[in-house]
Amino acid sequence: MTQVSKKRVLILISGSGTNMVNLVEHCQAGDINAEVVAVVSNRSDAGGLGKAEALGVEAVSLPHKDFASREAYDEKLTELVKGYEPDLVVLAGFMRILTPVFVNEFAGRLLNIHPSLLPKYRGINTHQRALDAGDKEHGVSVHFVTEELDGGPVILQAKVPVFKDDVADDLQARIHEQEYRIYPLVVRWFCAERLALQDDGVYLDSVKLGEQGYAAD
Repeated sequence: MTQVSKKRVLILISGSGTNMVNLVEHCQAGDINAEVVAVVSNRSDAGGLGKAEALGVEAVSLPHKDFASREAYDEKLTELVKGYEPDLVVLAGFMRILTPVFVNEFAGRLLNIHPSLLPKYRGINTHQRALDAGDKEHGVSVHFVTEELDGGPVILQAKVPVFKDDVADDLQARIHEQEYRIYPLVVRWFCAERLALQDDGVYLDSVKLGEQGYAAD
């Protein structure tokens, strides 16, 4: 069996970086055939930057407020990220809507995790929206990023129950537990060259996945 070379992963964050830390630790433990070469944030005060440095990962801030337009920022971000020659770019709580300038540069190697069972509840405030709708289940999706906001093909989802007295924080805590399980799994698939985005959808081990990703009910 051909040995797959270790992949170069770059992670984009905006906040505390809990998913980032989880991914870095999986890579450093050898659970994922990859090295996290840098963590980049659009906020210089992001708590995740210090956590990345503590793990021995290069941490860089590129504040979006320093740029006149979204496109100008994404042009600089694209240039910065390309400098690290990543095989995969992972969005882990990166709270920016990316323009085609960035998305098209890294098409097919750009992942995001979103706290809903896509295509439900794209955008923000997903936990409260699920509660307001009276949903009996909620969840989280890992997907490839395309130009459509939270609209790229789903790779893997995890579901959680919604209980009668839940508030948004309860759902968030339940979702986080699932995020820490499924995001490393998807990154592992990609870095093992088992996962690919093609013109007609997502393929895992050369098998096309359904609209809800792998192992949907």
